[in-house]
Amino acid sequence: MKIFTADKKTNLKDFTDCVFPQGGFCLARLLKNRDVKVNGVRVSGNVALNCGDEVAYYTTLKQESLPSHKSVYEDENIFIADKFSGVNTEGLLSELCGKGEFFAVHRLDRNTQGLIVFAKNKDAQDNLLEAFKTRRVGKTYIALCKNCFKEQSGTLTAYLKKDEKNSTVKIYGRQVEGGLKIITEYSVAEVRGDVALVSVALHTGRTHQIRAHLAYIGCPVLGDEKYGDFALNKKYGATRQILVSKSIAFQLDGELAYLNGKTFTSNFFPALPQKN
Repeated sequence: MKIFTADKKTNLKDFTDCVFPQGGFCLARLLKNRDVKVNGVRVSGNVALNCGDEVAYYTTLKQESLPSHKSVYEDENIFIADKFSGVNTEGLLSELCGKGEFFAVHRLDRNTQGLIVFAKNKDAQDNLLEAFKTRRVGKTYIALCKNCFKEQSGTLTAYLKKDEKNSTVKIYGRQVEGGLKIITEYSVAEVRGDVALVSVALHTGRTHQIRAHLAYIGCPVLGDEKYGDFALNKKYGATRQILVSKSIAFQLDGELAYLNGKTFTSNFFPALPQKN
């Protein structure tokens, strides 16, 4: 059993993502079995939480031991993790902070797996935040997408606007009020029927950029439950977006310049599904 106390108003799902990554893997099953208590009362849904509420998860040892990440690289300044799909960035950070001092410098969507970087001191955090802001961190993603690409490669430009109420974004082909310019470069690496393996590089880094931009051109990421092709997802039994943060390379200044020229690669790879 794991017990946590809410420090602000939130809901059970978001709270679980942030404080207990392993619980996030199996929250639906825990709720179905009524194995979650809030202030001593069993709950079966995504209830609201208030500051001070106590949440108890009646998890098994097997559930508690589910890995949230694998270590790829670590030194006195940075830690690079290979994050599992289903793990919230904030939850992973909370888990790491139980072992020492770690600071976030960017994030990955909950169901995107692969490389994520954390700083281990404030100086490194400042350096990395500036590097991400000025696009001096090169990141490559790979994804399985619906095979509707008109060209085998290209650089896409559009405008992204957040819909805070629905926790989604919308893509426009022209400038709109509140819209931010996005540039997404892609290359189709392999095609198998109605699915394509695609390499993606971001020239801008916006919320849900890859998922929403590819969906906008009719080639959504397989398994994406927000922007995806739901019939195709069902066909392949894909319930999480098949998207991997595959590689990271740095162009850094100052004390972190020793990382320049190094490329770090995720061990995850999006396997093409077998057609029915």
